[in-house]
Amino acid sequence: MPAAPAPVFRLYLLRHAKAGWALPGQKDFDRTLDEIGFADAGIVAEMAADQGLRPELVLCSSAVRCRQTADALRRAMTEELEIRYVDGLYAGGENVYRDIIGSQDPALSALMVIGHNPVIEEILREILGEEAAIEAVPAGYPPGALAAIDFDTRPSGGVLPRGRLTAWLDPDSHNR
Repeated sequence: MPAAPAPVFRLYLLRHAKAGWALPGQKDFDRTLDEIGFADAGIVAEMAADQGLRPELVLCSSAVRCRQTADALRRAMTEELEIRYVDGLYAGGENVYRDIIGSQDPALSALMVIGHNPVIEEILREILGEEAAIEAVPAGYPPGALAAIDFDTRPSGGVLPRGRLTAWLDPDSHNR
């Protein structure tokens, strides 16, 4: 049986791991991962590295909890993993995420976006279609989960074509 053709583009959507509540006087932007979040970020990063789910570029919300989630990836994969922090991923909605994903270098074949719900889940639903998304993540997109989505057509101009889910890593599915 011939091997499946390589996708034109692969998008990884990673929701930041579980964060603690804001401390009195602390801004939402500055919330950090809690103990479970640090463990889950490490678990998913190791699982991704073990399965060869490696992006060429990571675009990460500049919020502290997202940066900490990205740090786990860097430790699991390589110190040379290119991570760019994008302020727009913190408060931006679906249009901002679409524009950021679609505006990347066309030579890039694997991009990871580390961001926030509800936008990460909304983007997944848009790409997979409602029915496939409900089947893939019936209880919603949990903190620390990673989706790998393959495309036959590149996202561009703020348009995300239909893709297919090729991997789903959920820290809750890992035995602690």
